[in-house]
Amino acid sequence: MRLLHTMLRVGDLQKSIGFYTQILQMKLLRQSENAEYKYTLAFLGYADELNSTVLELTYNWGNSEYDLGNGYGHIAIETDDIYATCAKIKQQGGQITRQPGPVKGGTTVIAFVKDPDGYLIELINKKDAGNGLG
Repeated sequence: MRLLHTMLRVGDLQKSIGFYTQILQMKLLRQSENAEYKYTLAFLGYADELNSTVLELTYNWGNSEYDLGNGYGHIAIETDDIYATCAKIKQQGGQITRQPGPVKGGTTVIAFVKDPDGYLIELINKKDAGNGLG
């Protein structure tokens, strides 16, 4: 078994695709519409779906906003240089909600960015990924 994808419901599909492709540098792998049930799916990732876990964005036609609730945490993405990545995200208009620095109670360097729908994405330095608190 393997993890295939994580799905997020989005209010503006093109804005979300732009965020994930331009700011977080994912590739749009495929997109499809279902006119009968009025939704569009977009799959994005850093590699193809056969070899990598990807992100599914679901746009339910006519829904522009969702209540994120208190159960959602974040998606984590590994980056080679967290400081350069955050600087680039800010330069492109992205919202950094936690500046890069050690996780509370540890040494692993993390940061958080918010996507257009308010979902949090944790950035983790590649050298720290998989180390827990460090």
